[in-house]
Amino acid sequence: MSTVFDEASRAGGRIGRMPKPTRANAVTLDEALALLHAQGRPEALEGMARFGLNGDGRLGLSLPMLRQLGRQIGREHALAMALAASGIPDAQILASLVAEPALFTVDQMNTWVASLGAWDTCDQACVNAFVRSPLAWGRVPAWAARPAEFERRAGFALLAALAVHDKTADDERFIRVLPLIEQQAQDERNFVKKAVNWALRQIGKRNTTLRPMAIASAERIAAQPSRSARWIAADALRELRAHSTTP
Repeated sequence: MSTVFDEASRAGGRIGRMPKPTRANAVTLDEALALLHAQGRPEALEGMARFGLNGDGRLGLSLPMLRQLGRQIGREHALAMALAASGIPDAQILASLVAEPALFTVDQMNTWVASLGAWDTCDQACVNAFVRSPLAWGRVPAWAARPAEFERRAGFALLAALAVHDKTADDERFIRVLPLIEQQAQDERNFVKKAVNWALRQIGKRNTTLRPMAIASAERIAAQPSRSARWIAADALRELRAHSTTP
């Protein structure tokens, strides 16, 4: 057993005292799952489900708890892949915190995203891990075109994350994906439409060049016949127009 697991066990399951492991004593999948189970909060599951935080095997760990555990474990890409494959939502979020984005392959990213079953596991994978991969931009149109709800959501959640975190991307890159947003704005599924809206708003808030482009895109979406499109457009226009008048 690793030092991390031994110290957590002696501390009664608390993770605050755990030393950061070295590569030589890296945490195994069994040890990581045991740590997650030790931190489980079954009493929190009912409240989490009311916010759509569900999924088979969820243990009830909070995001701050998972972030702390991720810091203690450190970057371990093989462990991240194993945690993601476990299907346990808490483990999948932990996976996003210990993955090494530079090591991702397209197959690994596709396999991971296909296993997601909740909006928080989807968003955390995109924001914590996928966005930092050199392969990220190629996954946006690929996932946005997929029919499964959380795979499609991942395409737009990743695009929103790129709009915030990819400081080197030029404006043209974001302009080219606006038609993709308009195309999928008719998807009535709640977790998809919210991610489409999120991506549109983040592109518009990126800079003063992209803002009018995003507003024009939202106006085109508003003319679409679906309720989802009208909601996306109204919400985005409200925020982007207000943002335009902010000094």
